Amino acid sequence: MKRWVSVPQLRRFGMLGMNSRNVDFIGRYNERRLFPLVDDKLKTKLLTQDHGIATPALRMTVTQQHEIRSVGAKLDSLSGFAIKPSKGSGGKGIWVITGRDGDAYIKSSGARIGIDAIRRHLSDTLAGLYSLGGTPDVAIIEDLIEFDPVFAGYSHEGVPDIRVIVFKGFPVMAMLRLATHASDGKANLHQGAIGVGLAMDAGRCLKAVQFNREVLLHPDTGKPLNSIRIDNWRDLLLLSARCYEMTGLGYIGTDIVLDRTRGPQLLELNARPGLTIQIANGLGLVPRLRHIESLDDRRFRDPAERVDHVMREFAPRKS
Repeated sequence: MKRWVSVPQLRRFGMLGMNSRNVDFIGRYNERRLFPLVDDKLKTKLLTQDHGIATPALRMTVTQQHEIRSVGAKLDSLSGFAIKPSKGSGGKGIWVITGRDGDAYIKSSGARIGIDAIRRHLSDTLAGLYSLGGTPDVAIIEDLIEFDPVFAGYSHEGVPDIRVIVFKGFPVMAMLRLATHASDGKANLHQGAIGVGLAMDAGRCLKAVQFNREVLLHPDTGKPLNSIRIDNWRDLLLLSARCYEMTGLGYIGTDIVLDRTRGPQLLELNARPGLTIQIANGLGLVPRLRHIESLDDRRFRDPAERVDHVMREFAPRKS
């Protein structure tokens, strides 16, 4: 039997609801003119280059249907790559190619596809099949992330990422998203990925959920999730904090991946980050957001100072 939680109870837990998120935080702290900087992945990619933010290298873009015919020759030099719709959302339209086997391309799920399948996918992407509002789009092809062995057994058929909510330049909550067979190798919670709440002081596991239900083991590998701890945690938070100065947006979701040789890399930004991060953490966002609002902005102009503050202030309290 489901146990329903009332609205007053959610408020007592400090849970941020969609209406409050949209009005009190997104509407108040995100200027609409800045939304294209994060809604368009190509614009984000170019912005990161200007600000020296670490991100997977852009290999090529496909902007016109006639360019698709010659894409095979350009892909021959790449053993692995990711194809993304520039204006896509929710992980739709993202194809991760992890290797080659003769003329076949190997997807992260292990499926083998030919160049014709890639051409069709690119054509669909340009036609706007995966874009916000179905508008014509651009396909981005970028470097593949080198899987960090620290996540071996924790993510199935895909590279995990870390979502960090950043408010006024302060990282306020984080979760690790682990791919599963159900999510087709994508780190998308709505498709069946696992969300692992992370302690802000050290990046260790607080709680893990799949389809909003708590889980202890990865469903595909059986590996226990409570032993997870993210390396280079402060560097990762610092990367997320710097996205505030880069975009000018006060309330954003930063999606970061750990590359085996290059360390934390910004994957993409979201001006309307979802609320399931609260379920993964077992905590509400509201108390942390109100705390940040109470601070004197003049004291925290350096991203490093903001990171050090949240690592101290939002560390789990010992019972």
